[in-house]
Amino acid sequence: MAKGFSEVDTQCRGIVSDVRKGIFKPVYLLMGDEPYYIDLVCDAIIENALDESERDFNQTICYGADVDAASVITAARRYPMFAERQLVVVKEAQAMKHIDELSYYCEKPLDSTVLVICMRGESADKRKSFYKAAAKAGVVVESKVLRDYEISRWISSFYSGKGLNISPDAAVLLGEYAGTDLCKIAVETEKLLKNLPEGTSSVTASDIEKNVGISRQFSIFELTKELSFRNSAKALRIAAYIGASPKFAMPVAVSALFTHFYRILKYQALIMKNPRPSTDQKAKVLGVNPYFFQEYDTAVMNYPLKRCMGVIALLEEFDFKGKGGNAGEATPEQMLIELVAKILSC
Repeated sequence: MAKGFSEVDTQCRGIVSDVRKGIFKPVYLLMGDEPYYIDLVCDAIIENALDESERDFNQTICYGADVDAASVITAARRYPMFAERQLVVVKEAQAMKHIDELSYYCEKPLDSTVLVICMRGESADKRKSFYKAAAKAGVVVESKVLRDYEISRWISSFYSGKGLNISPDAAVLLGEYAGTDLCKIAVETEKLLKNLPEGTSSVTASDIEKNVGISRQFSIFELTKELSFRNSAKALRIAAYIGASPKFAMPVAVSALFTHFYRILKYQALIMKNPRPSTDQKAKVLGVNPYFFQEYDTAVMNYPLKRCMGVIALLEEFDFKGKGGNAGEATPEQMLIELVAKILSC
């Protein structure tokens, strides 16, 4: 079973902690669609494996497109010069020819070599000898892209690791801006930390707005909130603003709205089975921070089953239109306003 993001996060932070203490494995296979953890671990190993004075003779960093398995094995089998260990890093290893032949080295790695294999955007075949040998000899990290509903929790955990508390609405706002791009979240966070007053322990949505350059007032997050409460005037005003943005894409907006109303639909199903669900049951179905439960308690009353199904049908229709199907002369802005108006009139 694939590890969830919390397990991968814990694993990678454990590896980083070990390498900072001088504890290394002979082989690290870092792979998957999400590059954040691949880079986090690889950078930590490069920074801590060798002293600056040892790197000229004992550090080899290459790229998969420029090497094959045989040349990597030859480099890994060398002995260090005037150092305890040598480091061999293969970046973009998914582009390397005959990568499975690295199994020959991984079956009998040298204790004096740290071999790091980074596969960005791909994963090694777990049925083959390369993966099995790497897992037996060292450590495998498989980093998968997070789902949309996991981002807020990841952001909260990420900030907690930096000794900061981020409010739930701030985490949602940052997640809405960055999507599932963890590297982008990390970069924006570093910018934010440079601008926050010294000693700051809590990050608010206002901090995100000021320092990341996004507006909570005019965002999909605020649009779904106003739709939940059926605040027609504000919802239409936000829709007009969002739709007029140069970066606006109708399919992205429809996807976010679908996620929101699908949660409401699942919540309806839960309440039909159990009119008074527990906090844990709500969390499992909604996949959001408990901070937002009150909004969904209201939304589920404002959008009973028949109305919610009508909204889902509308979203399917406008998803087709937004991708160029039967949209006529309507602009994306006009389509979004029309969609929001129809949702409110359901």
